[in-house]
Amino acid sequence: MASFYTEQMSVDVREGIARRVKEGWFCGPAPYGYRNVRKDGRGVIELDPQESANVKRIFHLYAYENTTLDGLVAKINVEARIYRPSQPKFPRSSIHTILKDRAYIGEIQHKGAWYPGKHDPLVDRATWNRVQALLGGHVHHATTLTYAGQFMACGHCGHPVTGELVRKKREDGGVNTHVYYRCGRYAKGDHPRIRVKEADIEAQVLAIFDKMKVEDESIREWFRMVLASQTRDTQADSRAQRTELTRQETLLIQQQDRLLNLRLADDIDQEAFAKKHTELRDRLAAIKLQLDVLDRSHDETAELAAKVFELSQTLKELWLTADYATKRRLLEIVCLNCRLDGVTLCPEMRKPFDVLVEGRFLKTSGEGGI
Repeated sequence: MASFYTEQMSVDVREGIARRVKEGWFCGPAPYGYRNVRKDGRGVIELDPQESANVKRIFHLYAYENTTLDGLVAKINVEARIYRPSQPKFPRSSIHTILKDRAYIGEIQHKGAWYPGKHDPLVDRATWNRVQALLGGHVHHATTLTYAGQFMACGHCGHPVTGELVRKKREDGGVNTHVYYRCGRYAKGDHPRIRVKEADIEAQVLAIFDKMKVEDESIREWFRMVLASQTRDTQADSRAQRTELTRQETLLIQQQDRLLNLRLADDIDQEAFAKKHTELRDRLAAIKLQLDVLDRSHDETAELAAKVFELSQTLKELWLTADYATKRRLLEIVCLNCRLDGVTLCPEMRKPFDVLVEGRFLKTSGEGGI
């Protein structure tokens, strides 16, 4: 009887947990951002105002502020946000756990599967997918230094150029901070031990922007026409991509229907159904996100290219007041790749910006064409 009672209690507990999960409630302590409370004699969870605001800020910083995990930890702690009363500073591992927790999009984990929950989600699906792409795709930026993070390659060995902060104490007790860039294999073997100051690279970039400035209005109009033409050439590719994504979306919806029919016929158990259903739902959400991006990308790219060209005419003045994210975005639009040969910056410009930099313009004497 004692053995039977123990086994029956175990069965009852498992069934109770499974029933609670299917109803949309957590079975244990609420994740960070929520808190456990009792209402009408039942344990439920509700939002913790301070912690939920921290979670939203963490996802926003990582998804849209172009920062690394370490940079995120530094920013969130600088903002004087409190992790817990007993531990004010946010640990790096806790922030990584938060970024990977599907509870913040309104789901509950049970036996390796995820179920819809009744709690309020803190993050929308688009932001969640973006964060997972950055984490799972191993997209890392070394620091928020403008020319680090895979922007330049060493002209000697081809390895990425990294940045470093050097702090030197002054006689008056203050500290001077200098930024240097060097190859990641700077100290290996007979590799040239060359470090370049950020100010020197900045001067070379500004010199490139000077070359991009076009004084002739007819040349500026021609360049605008080239950008418009390139945008039209991408329309066929965009249509083909949309057709393929739509086909994949239809197949996934059909697979969801077949999976549901198998469950209704009791050909698969609940655990297998939930696991596969979560996988199909995530794939379908990813495809819908790609379709949304594809719908916007054409107009956004054309508009952005035109704006960058207009900006290039006054870029030198605006560059000096731009933040890190803006500078990196501009560099990625204008430069295809970049090499640091000794102390010389050798960029390969994207088309048609290469024409602006090299100044390959020739006016014909007959009809005034370019």
